[in-house]
Amino acid sequence: MNQADVVVVGGGHNGLVAAILAAQAGRRVTVLERADHLGGATVGQVLFPPHPARLSRYSYLIALMPDELIRRLGIDLTLTSRPVSSYTPVKRDGRATGLLVERQPGAATEASFAEVTGSGDDFRAWQQFYGEVADLAQAVAPALSGPLRRRQHVMDGVIADAGEQIWTDLIEEPIGDAIVRRFRDDAVRGIVATDALIGTHTSLFDPSLLANRCFLYHLIGRGTGEWLVPVGGMGALTEQLADHARQVGVDIRCGVDVVAVAEDAEAVTITARNSDGIDNSWATEHLLAAVAPAVVDRWFGREAVVPTGAQIKVNLLLNRLPRLASGADPATAFAGTVHLEEGLWDLQAAHSITAGGSLPAVLPSEVYCHSLTDPSILGGFDGATLTLFGLHTPDTLFRANPQASRLRAAEAALGALQMHLAEPLLDCLARDANDQPCVDISSPLDIEVSVGMPGGNIFHGDLSWPWLADDEAADTPAQRYGVEIAGSERVLLAGAGTRRGGGVSGLGGAAAVDALLEMTSRTA
Repeated sequence: MNQADVVVVGGGHNGLVAAILAAQAGRRVTVLERADHLGGATVGQVLFPPHPARLSRYSYLIALMPDELIRRLGIDLTLTSRPVSSYTPVKRDGRATGLLVERQPGAATEASFAEVTGSGDDFRAWQQFYGEVADLAQAVAPALSGPLRRRQHVMDGVIADAGEQIWTDLIEEPIGDAIVRRFRDDAVRGIVATDALIGTHTSLFDPSLLANRCFLYHLIGRGTGEWLVPVGGMGALTEQLADHARQVGVDIRCGVDVVAVAEDAEAVTITARNSDGIDNSWATEHLLAAVAPAVVDRWFGREAVVPTGAQIKVNLLLNRLPRLASGADPATAFAGTVHLEEGLWDLQAAHSITAGGSLPAVLPSEVYCHSLTDPSILGGFDGATLTLFGLHTPDTLFRANPQASRLRAAEAALGALQMHLAEPLLDCLARDANDQPCVDISSPLDIEVSVGMPGGNIFHGDLSWPWLADDEAADTPAQRYGVEIAGSERVLLAGAGTRRGGGVSGLGGAAAVDALLEMTSRTA
């Protein structure tokens, strides 16, 4: 039987973070990864041979990984800013135009608001709202690391720094209410609303406040909420982590699928199946599960509740960026997030239609040209990338007929882009070695199969508030760090499904190791 002090299951970015930190703390660490490669959803791939461009099929931006964690890991990761926050093509009075939002909104943004909305009211409301959000981010971001803080403690800090109204708008009441109250123009409302819906199938007005939790995570990362581009693509993060893990002595085993786990007072026993079908066993003092909670339930023979994944991803390689019907410079518009048919009521209608089991003819989507910010991912190819993210596409829509549903959803998402172009998108696409258009489509089911995320849910489940309720138990290190697994003392959650997980942050892996070190320091 194989032995290790700590076994990390899952070789995505969270698993690698956990492995490095545990090894740096002096533990003998083994990583078991189901796939034949590391990285999970943070992998750079040549999707369209013979073209050398390396794209990330799934994740593509970083907002939640703190600088202090990067320094603690000892990796050399270069992050850069996008020059534009967003561009939203719209038609007003029969004329194609668009709303430009600079990364630091200034005169050009103010003029664009006035042109599209007809007044300066929404620009002033925008400045007010995001000023309050920035203050809230500064107050909440420190709560993402270390032991979980109590809700009252976080609330007091937010109210002191940002005011009571923003706490009410984002934490107490459905975010749709605040958006409607604060902004007049539907396109402006939709730009704000999309951060509450990325990868989340819910209504902006749902009393569960799931949309609020999604919005919070998209706006508080690193204390600024800015989404940064890793130079070299997401694969650069995986390569840095994997190389450093090996340097600190981590034993990495790929092609090993964990099928069962048993735990007693002395150890954890892991049964895993190699790619050749042979079973192997590991004995370890602690297991850090950098996988979805539903996967952990299956290990222990419990009924797994599969979460809902709700996005379609389309990666494109183009010979050139398409011209926009508005006349906006594509190099400016596509340098940030291009919002497509994402007015607030478009988003609400799409949720209602898909919740009813159908797919809209046009799918609210957003698209971004990664290669404008980081040309290195092109590998010398003379063209451009586009990555499109379609909202409100729950995995249930794809179960009956995966292939046909994938194509229909992609058509609905790409149709949202084509509506605002001055030329056929097809004319701009590069062709692969088989003379086929360079289009790669991933539904929630594709993500489920290729990355092992149940339901294709990119957060491994519903996002939670990054704090403890005032009356919530915090008797163990696992509870205090939000990594506990019911009924287990030696198995800790270490992935996106941890209390403050979700997004490319490494926070789940770090929290698991922090809890582990506190646990073992008490028994040493």
